[in-house]
Amino acid sequence: MIRRERLTASLEGDFVVFLIGMRINNPLKIHKWLPVAAAMPRMLKELYHQPELGFIHAEMWFSRTIIQVQYWRSMEQLLAYARNKEAQHLPAWQSFNKAIGTDGTVGIWHETYAASPGTYESIYVNMPLFGLGRAGSVQVASGGRQSAAGRLNAHQNPS
Repeated sequence: MIRRERLTASLEGDFVVFLIGMRINNPLKIHKWLPVAAAMPRMLKELYHQPELGFIHAEMWFSRTIIQVQYWRSMEQLLAYARNKEAQHLPAWQSFNKAIGTDGTVGIWHETYAASPGTYESIYVNMPLFGLGRAGSVQVASGGRQSAAGRLNAHQNPS
């Protein structure tokens, strides 16, 4: 559902934004990149079914470079999932290194950011619930929340 009002999002407390993706460098080598692409849905299914792991929400975009934005409750929980031998991630990572390694056919990347109140802001207009707005909660961006500076300040001085 499209929300026509100006909204801003918040997520209580500290959280982590994790950007992860892959780039198909050689589209003809489907046997190389398809297993990499297929690993993420398995991980997401596992994460959505086990909220105690700290995963909150994800959004994904598909093109030659596939990008996913994930929201996590804490850095510790994200890192624990990455190292968990019983979870989907570690075997997928090991499989990537064995099948592809540095042969150049498929690129993978990630970036990790810690966020806390007062260090992030958002605005959504004519959008369905999306990203941080879906991971957390949304409020009408009114009064002092009309500008990016005002939204940042609202986190530091909630009214």
